[in-house]
Amino acid sequence: MTRDSLAEGSPGEAATRELLLYCHGFCAALDGHHQGEDRTLFPAIAAAHPELRPVLRALEQDHSMIAHLLGNLRAAVDRAAPPEELDHHLEGIAAIMENHFRYEERQLLTVLETFDLTAELRDVLGPL
Repeated sequence: MTRDSLAEGSPGEAATRELLLYCHGFCAALDGHHQGEDRTLFPAIAAAHPELRPVLRALEQDHSMIAHLLGNLRAAVDRAAPPEELDHHLEGIAAIMENHFRYEERQLLTVLETFDLTAELRDVLGPL
């Protein structure tokens, strides 16, 4: 919906308002999810599957990059950047996230299907 507003050339205020909601909702949830993975899930996987440590490091680097991109988007929204710039930020985030999730799924799905983690779901996946 936010990208639709930008594509339709909606007034900057409407697109900015939608992006504020996006950032405060989705961005916060995504950041919390990544922190939970980095803090709880990935160390547990590394202990059980040391051969996956390079994969986990790469995923943590993605988390850091995504957090940086989300911070740049927040800053652009805060200063009411033009729609073209906001769309550029959204495109970058979408591209990195798509690659990240595909890689994570390819590398960890089999492990996660059989992994027995005794942590609280909120600690692993972030705020739900």
